[in-house]
Amino acid sequence: MNHRYIGRSGLRVSPICLGTMTFGSQCDEKMAFRIMDKAYESGVNFFDTAEVYPIPPEEKLAGLTEEIVGRWLKTKPRDSIILASKVVGAASGWFVPPIRHGLTACDRFHIERAIEGSLKRLKTDYIDLYQMHWPDSIVPIEETMRAFDALVQSGKVRYIGTSNDTARGTMKSLMTSNYEKLSRFESIQNNFSLLNRRDLTEIGALCREEKISLLPYSPLGGGVLSGKYNQNINAQGRFSDYVKSPNQRQRVMASRFLNDKTLASTEEYLNIAQEAGLDPVTMAIAWSKQFDFVASTIIGATTEKQLDASLSAMDLILSDEILQKLDAVHAKILYPMG
Repeated sequence: MNHRYIGRSGLRVSPICLGTMTFGSQCDEKMAFRIMDKAYESGVNFFDTAEVYPIPPEEKLAGLTEEIVGRWLKTKPRDSIILASKVVGAASGWFVPPIRHGLTACDRFHIERAIEGSLKRLKTDYIDLYQMHWPDSIVPIEETMRAFDALVQSGKVRYIGTSNDTARGTMKSLMTSNYEKLSRFESIQNNFSLLNRRDLTEIGALCREEKISLLPYSPLGGGVLSGKYNQNINAQGRFSDYVKSPNQRQRVMASRFLNDKTLASTEEYLNIAQEAGLDPVTMAIAWSKQFDFVASTIIGATTEKQLDASLSAMDLILSDEILQKLDAVHAKILYPMG
């Protein structure tokens, strides 16, 4: 396995990272342990969580995933694992996180409160990569970066990153860190898949020029690229539930991932995978990690069996012929997720 460095950091990670957002909701602790054990034994050394997990976010469950990961972490040598977590972003957007009474912001107070809670739940004295879950459009980035830098200086955090960010927002944070001599974001965790290629342009260029790494999440387009919704639009999955949800945000999210264009694109991708003798899950994950600015692709699972196809992508390099066929689908059906 070829490990990769995140940005300019000393974090050397497996090309696949295990995401944990389903632990405590879609799967219980016993199954979560089995999933993490299988990933670890297969060579995965990078695990990602967040203070707001599991999803869908609920006040009574927030933090449960970190508690589960923390108990599992005690069964492994701590230095053998690169652990990532996130502080929730601002409540000023279209999503109000069910944490700290829905008054969250990316200011010093909330970042300090968040790290203390995460360290306690994760049962560790440091987090390898601490990320801003989404940006704050109100609090000046200078305050946010100073607060993150203080965590690095204290030793509670080794490196920092951002998530769900734009090229402009990320570049502004990098400029702030440079001018004020603060720790900088070494990574950006964004939605990136065959169905959502937008980060191939500005974000890709930014990552290359500034030497930071993209950590793609949802490489299966929320499970759509597995083909399960093509077989049955009501297949078990969060988006079949979200479509009927009374929560407007969940319905809008479902329509972005699950629509006529994503299903049509997926049908084409399924045919390419079949012709190549590949599991469509394996092919989609392999594609998402096959870029020089990607350090590790984040996968998820609710059962240990679901890991098989994902882990098969660990060392897979897609041929130029397959890549050209995949690109032709995108040219035919541009940006199906909008």
